[in-house]
Amino acid sequence: MESHKYSRMVGEKKWEVELTNWAEHANGSVLVRVDDTMVLATAVMGTHPREGGDFFPLMVDYEEKYYAAGKILGSRFIKRETRPSEEAILVSRLIDRAIRPRFDLRMRNEVQVIVTVLSIDDENDPDIISLFGASLALSLSNIPWAGPVAAVRVGRNPESGEFIINPTYTERLTSDLDAIVAGTRERINMLEVNGNEISESDFARSVIWGEEFIKQLAVFQDEIVSKHAPVKATVPLLAMPPEWAALMKKDFFKELESAVYTKDKTAMRAAREAVRERWHAHLKEQFGTTYLKGSADFMFEEAINEIVHARILEKGERPDGRKPDELRAIRASVGVLPRTHGSGMFMRGETHVLSSLTLGGPGDEQIVEGMEIRMKKRFLHHYNFPPFSVGEVKPLRGPGRRDIGHGALAGRALFPLIPTKEEFPYTIRLVSEVLSSNGSSSMASVCGSILALMDAGVPVKKAAAGTAMGLMMDEQGKYVVLTDIQGPEDHHGDMDFKVAGTRDGITAVQMDVKIEGITPEIIKDTLTHARRSRLQILDVMEATISAPRPELSQWAPRVTTIKISPEKIGALIGPGGKMINAIIAETGAQIDIEDDGSVFVTSIKAEGMERALALIRQVTREIKAGELLEGPVTRLFEFGAMVEIGPRQEGLIHISELAPWRVERVTDIIQQGEVVPVMVKNIDDQGRVNLSLKDVPGRYSDVDIERARQQNAASPHGDGHSRNSGFHHKQRRPDRFS
Repeated sequence: MESHKYSRMVGEKKWEVELTNWAEHANGSVLVRVDDTMVLATAVMGTHPREGGDFFPLMVDYEEKYYAAGKILGSRFIKRETRPSEEAILVSRLIDRAIRPRFDLRMRNEVQVIVTVLSIDDENDPDIISLFGASLALSLSNIPWAGPVAAVRVGRNPESGEFIINPTYTERLTSDLDAIVAGTRERINMLEVNGNEISESDFARSVIWGEEFIKQLAVFQDEIVSKHAPVKATVPLLAMPPEWAALMKKDFFKELESAVYTKDKTAMRAAREAVRERWHAHLKEQFGTTYLKGSADFMFEEAINEIVHARILEKGERPDGRKPDELRAIRASVGVLPRTHGSGMFMRGETHVLSSLTLGGPGDEQIVEGMEIRMKKRFLHHYNFPPFSVGEVKPLRGPGRRDIGHGALAGRALFPLIPTKEEFPYTIRLVSEVLSSNGSSSMASVCGSILALMDAGVPVKKAAAGTAMGLMMDEQGKYVVLTDIQGPEDHHGDMDFKVAGTRDGITAVQMDVKIEGITPEIIKDTLTHARRSRLQILDVMEATISAPRPELSQWAPRVTTIKISPEKIGALIGPGGKMINAIIAETGAQIDIEDDGSVFVTSIKAEGMERALALIRQVTREIKAGELLEGPVTRLFEFGAMVEIGPRQEGLIHISELAPWRVERVTDIIQQGEVVPVMVKNIDDQGRVNLSLKDVPGRYSDVDIERARQQNAASPHGDGHSRNSGFHHKQRRPDRFS
């Protein structure tokens, strides 16, 4: 294949596209490059429909490659990429949520999109480039797909208030907004937003501002596709026989409507499944060999879609009887677990989430090594969704992509409210257990987690809450925004718009749709309803606990921070870590040291904390000339004695400094093991401490001093010692630290 290259300026960056035969057997492939960040996006479709599937089988994988960043990472024994990182899973979900609505969901041919990061620079994040590549690969392939879609990242300068298109990694560090906005030429169909309590109006403006750049990228794709004119394959779709539709309307529609509009979830599910069974049985009996289970199920779900849309749009009636802007019943409680450091239970209707908090020292931080980042995380939020929460039986296989995505969303919503390490030097881990679910469990995790933080006494800046908003819209554009959606409204509705934040602004947003997209008007309307519901939820939560407890839980460890000179870090660690390990073994405390001299001491027991701090201060104290110390005599030599003046720290008393007269033998004055007072004479240029016993005030009487004066006067050298005394002794001093 001949290589074709295209380029387009978007903002201040040049986007480059190259079509090659690198991935020759893929249905569609493309190389996309922005500066030195480059990705290969491929799309492949199975040749036959997958048997037995009840959904469109789309797989999206974002592949991080360490070589792209010039890194060799992994454990000591495994130096290759294995399972995807959390960051890779989140990007995969981001791409999936933007491209999935553009497929015909009646397709059963497997489609797989793989984006491989080949090169990454220090400025341009591959995530939005990867989404662009996925869209273009699908558009250039023979796979039926109603593209294109594109995405941009919108940041904001907090000082000037100006928006920034596709900010660099450095610019994102100071931005108070990090919004990924995706859509088609006409509509927004996906949002992923982190904000530092940004207002609803500013957020809406950022989306509208970024929409213009999305259109530019979509038009760029159209221009490329038009020059290659791919022929789309004809794939079999689930059959939708008109006689089946007539039968549903005539004999099952009212019964199904009654089942769906049953308020209790368990009763609703039982009634709905009973109708489904009769529907299948009737089709088998009447249509025999033309019966297809997949088509029957799809038509059944489409009937529910029609029922829910019609009742809400025409009458404002939701399946559980609420009004469109009405919240479910809310309950909040704290301190529900006896020995955790903090716990909170948040219940919204049939969605119940238990969040628990564990505090640890700085040494408990998670080390993250990846293609893009190498860092330590001191704030962690994990989310678990066991099968019993929805009354199902499934094997437990650890967190799936959905669990990781929901946990990360709630964590991002809480992160702007977490105190800094300087304010609160703890590692913070939250775990949200979904015990019962009927929609919006990720936003319930935000609520439960802030309750747990406040229950533990963590000085969070403010309380936060979140809710999921929905949408019902007809083909003419008439719509109703729904507050606090639950199961049927999420599954059969047109939008899932999660908004979390405080009374003062938004901290996180995640939105995806099942339709082409939504307009700025719908976004503004949704944000208004979301804020109103968020304030109502906060009222309930603050009635339970209005501020963090003044003291940490009695079960939580205590962390104390002290500063030492960075030059003393080596002394505190000791050769091979002997000093630090000895202090840890003696006190039971956890000790963490940073390069700037910050020392964090973590201990459950107060006595262990006090002893560890005392030992650290002894080891790292700045000894000065003229200082009076005390310690045991550890070693004796002909020319002097070593005295321990701190843990594993010694100083030398030369024989000439033992007494104000000439001393023949060191043992005439001191013995090994004897505790003696000493004065620091000086510290030489090699850091060795020289001590004096004779200069210690009160050590010798006036009679002793007069005797020494007379002895010195009688000495031929006038100093009471031979010429070989003092530091000029022919025998070299041994290494005092050996």
